[in-house]
Order: sequence, then C-alpha cells, then structure tokens
Amino acid sequence: MRRSNTRGMTLLELLIVLVIMAIIAAITIPIFGGTGPSTTELKSAAREVAAGLRAARAQAITQRTESMLQLDVAARAFTVPPDTRVHTLSPQIDIKLFTAQYDIVNDNIGGIRFYPDGGSNGGRITLASGERKFDVDVDWLTGRVAILE
Repeated sequence: MRRSNTRGMTLLELLIVLVIMAIIAAITIPIFGGTGPSTTELKSAAREVAAGLRAARAQAITQRTESMLQLDVAARAFTVPPDTRVHTLSPQIDIKLFTAQYDIVNDNIGGIRFYPDGGSNGGRITLASGERKFDVDVDWLTGRVAILE
C-alpha cells in the first residue's frame, strides 16, 4: 500500500490563491459596482440643498427683505447671500433648476427667491444620479421646502 506524501496545501499556495482572488476582486468590483454616489450621499445632498433653501427663507422673514438661494448648476454649488460660504455638491450628481424666468441669470446660474412674508417664487431643484433622484420642491405660496423621492 502506497501512502501519499501530500498532506494539504502549503502556505505559499494559499498566498498565491489569495493574491489571485484580490486581483480579480480589484478588477470586477469597479465594473459591477456603481460609479456614482450612493443613495445616502444623494439624499444627503438633497438635505443640504433643502437646508440652504430653509436658511434663505428664514433670512427673508427675519430681515424683512427678499432673500435668494443662488445655484450654479455647472459648478454644482450654491450660496445664500450675503453669506459668502459656497456649498459644493458631489461632481457625480446631476443638478437641474426649475424656477421663475427672472431669477435665471444665465444657462448655469439661477436661484429661488423668498419674500418677507415667507412666500416664494417657487421652484424645484432636482438632484439625480442614474435612475435615482430627489426633488427639492419650494411651494410658491407658503415657501415650504420639501424633499420628494
């Protein structure tokens, strides 16, 4: 009767198998994984825009003057003047602005205006990535800001 001298795999063979698996994973994960932002990142961006809109509305009410959120679609950034901070969003998020014609500065810059009574000119900012999207709506009568999926 002959006995086999092999008793299993060597450490070197296991390391080679692990390296091959790591290479395959490094190649296939980017192919099958989404290259855009996650749903959580997209919703977070929608919440950030909604917070900016609410800040503009609060500013209009407290200072008893018109206030506006200015959105730069190309740069994917917005500001709420007179605050000079620029809030930037992920470059992988597609942004669309729907607002009144007189609040559109050019093809890339526009805004949503709020009035001292809390009302607004109304509008919608759509944040999308692939099939996923969130709409940040502003009611023209009440100025209420809502995030819709």
